[in-house]
Amino acid sequence: MINKPKPADSIQSLVSYRPAFGKNVSKSLIRLSANENGLGCSPLVNQAIRKYEGEIHRYPAQQDEALVSAISSRFKINPERIVTGNGSDELIYLLCTAFLNPGDEAIHTQYGFLVFPQAIKIAGGVPVVAQDDHYTVSVDSIIAKLSPKTKIVFLANPNNPTGTMLSEQEIKRLVDLLPKSVLLVLDWAYSEYVTEGLADAAQLVDASENIVMLRTFSKLFGLASLRLGWGYFPSEIYSILQSIRPPFSVNQLAALAGRIAIEDIAFQEESVSHNHFWMKEIVDRLDEMGVQTHPSKTNFMLLDFKRNTGLTAKLLETLLIEHNIQLRSMSPYGLPDMLRMSIGKSDEMEQLTMSLRQIMQQQGR
Repeated sequence: MINKPKPADSIQSLVSYRPAFGKNVSKSLIRLSANENGLGCSPLVNQAIRKYEGEIHRYPAQQDEALVSAISSRFKINPERIVTGNGSDELIYLLCTAFLNPGDEAIHTQYGFLVFPQAIKIAGGVPVVAQDDHYTVSVDSIIAKLSPKTKIVFLANPNNPTGTMLSEQEIKRLVDLLPKSVLLVLDWAYSEYVTEGLADAAQLVDASENIVMLRTFSKLFGLASLRLGWGYFPSEIYSILQSIRPPFSVNQLAALAGRIAIEDIAFQEESVSHNHFWMKEIVDRLDEMGVQTHPSKTNFMLLDFKRNTGLTAKLLETLLIEHNIQLRSMSPYGLPDMLRMSIGKSDEMEQLTMSLRQIMQQQGR
């Protein structure tokens, strides 16, 4: 047998998370598959990037203080506890690297973000699944999965891809029941879309030594292509992450865009208003067509075809592509009868409505 490099045992059975964008995607494609901001980003961001005259040949700051200050001001939190990253994904990987030894366990929820188990396995940890209760995170299931080997619990709230949300009371119950030796990672990526009932994760961080909050600029702020995320951490965890974080994680343009985006409150309010209108409007239209949806607190929803006869999720996904519209298959999440649809521009939602009605007529529904 020829000797050759062998990858780590922990990734031998890894199921890689990859968005289903396909190759050579047409610019005219109506992409409602990635939970992006349907309105794009703040016009002020586009203007600033076009006028940018920075020194491209220079390395960026290890942590852009103007961006940190803007985040601190916007969310009224301590700037000395903020760490920025190349998307919040990078911070997830850093947390796993920092707190998991080979064989340690980390709990993630049944229908939680697929990056969680991927990052756990790459770090050599063991992913442990806590079953959901009707597509909603169950605190009791998480607590039941605790063991002496548990080092981290990952919780996205509101959750991707289900759109469900735990109440403030349930989050506090989890905090009270969780051992202080276990790190609780609160991924609040979609929190800007929630108008009431969501726990203040930053306050929980300030009151503890084992809770961290992750946020992103990829959703409401519309900066997905620039890869910018941030987290809020207890002081000791902040120091640990800063010590292992790549020195040039966030590039200059991403930092500039993040600072401008977070200060443009008018665009944020417009985006939330647009999302709230279409989340209700499209549910009403789908209901008229007999397509079941699941309630969501985010900028996306699940379309459910379990009880549909004739029209399956896979068939509709294929037919919509023929109409130049892309939704997200939920098969990687173990939900083959569902599609995830995010909110796009108003004309895109109108086109989706027309295409769906046409497909339904052709299918005899």
